[in-house]
Amino acid sequence: MNNLDHKLAVFIRRKRGERTYAEFAHMLGVTPSTVFRLEQKQQSITLRSLGKILERMRCSYKDVFAD
Repeated sequence: MNNLDHKLAVFIRRKRGERTYAEFAHMLGVTPSTVFRLEQKQQSITLRSLGKILERMRCSYKDVFAD
């Protein structure tokens, strides 16, 4: 397992909170299955796509990969 994938999965899960996959995915502009697969480390993401998602969450790469 890639440490960066793990950090992203934990970050997304924490940000989703109690929202459903559908609610959170709508906010991010992706499908619910994409959110699920990212949380489960079953899907990789390009930097461009991650940048768009982080922008919608009003976060930065540093918020995900700080340490």
